[in-house]
Amino acid sequence: MSYFDAASSAPLHPVARQALLASLDEGWADPARLYREGRRAGMLLDAAREAAAEAVGCRPDELVFTSSGTRAVHTAVSGALSGRRRVGRHLVLSAVEHSSVLHAAAALEAAGGSFTEVPVDRTGAVDASGFGRALRADTALACLQSANHEVGTEQPVAAVAELCAAAGVPLLVDAAQSLGWGPVPGGWSLLTASAHKWGGPAGVGLLAVRKGVRFAPQGPADERESGRAPGFENIPAVVAAAASLRAVRAEAEAEAARLRALVDRIRAEVPRLVPDAEVVGDPERRLPHLVTFSCLYVDGETLLHELDRADFSVSSGSSCTSSTLTPSHVLKAMGVLTEGNVRVSLPTGTAAAEVDRFLEVLPGVVAEVRLRLGAPAAPAPSPAPSASLVVDSLGRRCPVPVIELAKVIGEVPVGATVTVLADDEAARLDIPAWCEMREQEYVGEEPADRGSAYVVRRLT
Repeated sequence: MSYFDAASSAPLHPVARQALLASLDEGWADPARLYREGRRAGMLLDAAREAAAEAVGCRPDELVFTSSGTRAVHTAVSGALSGRRRVGRHLVLSAVEHSSVLHAAAALEAAGGSFTEVPVDRTGAVDASGFGRALRADTALACLQSANHEVGTEQPVAAVAELCAAAGVPLLVDAAQSLGWGPVPGGWSLLTASAHKWGGPAGVGLLAVRKGVRFAPQGPADERESGRAPGFENIPAVVAAAASLRAVRAEAEAEAARLRALVDRIRAEVPRLVPDAEVVGDPERRLPHLVTFSCLYVDGETLLHELDRADFSVSSGSSCTSSTLTPSHVLKAMGVLTEGNVRVSLPTGTAAAEVDRFLEVLPGVVAEVRLRLGAPAAPAPSPAPSASLVVDSLGRRCPVPVIELAKVIGEVPVGATVTVLADDEAARLDIPAWCEMREQEYVGEEPADRGSAYVVRRLT
């Protein structure tokens, strides 16, 4: 089985396993106690904190361990907002942040605050100057991920940090996806990360808060972790997380170069081998191990199941593979196809032969799924003297509305329109994305008795 979903959770690094097993015997006692076992546990915790702080680029007393990356984000947002409540209750974030940041923003709004989402371009990157313009006099905190978790695009953290500093606004950087590959550019005020993303054990998050940042932890007071992460520390897991972070960072330069070459091969070969496939995300400013592509006329859930049957574990941002059955907010913000989306994220040690086999299997799997859905197998026919058409796809989920559009677009003359009636939320995103890929004009959305009417004009 080829595991290609390291961006969700990387396999446990051998160093993490060794450190975890060793510290189970040494780090079980309360590190706050003064007796021998407590002192031994405390020394392990201190050493782990120093190692993690060195990798992050902060002082050991600025870093605490939390129960997860999500908990670190929620603690960072709530603590920073509370600490700067006299400034205001406004939050600035990019439109492609991790769901943990979006949930924190929604909680702020529900409590009477407000937030501004900064849009991204088609590669998934924010414009630094645009981010700066979103900052206001009452902005208490800004949030920007170091690299996107779905498409791998790196964000201009250093440039945004400069603008935030000039405005006197602290910047929280979610470094969950990038910290294992190298330090985050300086200038940030708060930073969060998650150990299982770099091969550490699950259940360990990092939260760094620079000295001088106003920060007021929320919830009942606790004496653990500077009052910022209540509860007894999981010292064996913390030790394993810090040890694996140091190990992967030592390997990062060589492994990044090797995996980037494999990802470059996928980026080049998928559009060549699979008709109507689009690689998304920035081609240069990206994580070395991650690539995402979308295939027209494909149901993402079926595609992932078929790849699993072929012994490939991949993930997707497609609406049909999420627990809420809603389109990926990242792909939506980028304006790219949300259906038939595949994310490949290679773990450390992935062999070139595994990537070769994936590229051999993928075209046949996509073709089979398209055949089941009745997708067009050939270019649209020559224009016929037909008037504009209406396609009724009510009650049918994407990609079927897009497939039906593709089947009939060649039946109308250039300049005429096809109107697709659909009530699936993904159609609102995927029909414009299809037009972008196929060089047709998306006229817009019109109200309908049921669902919506999406109007497309044939240009070619």
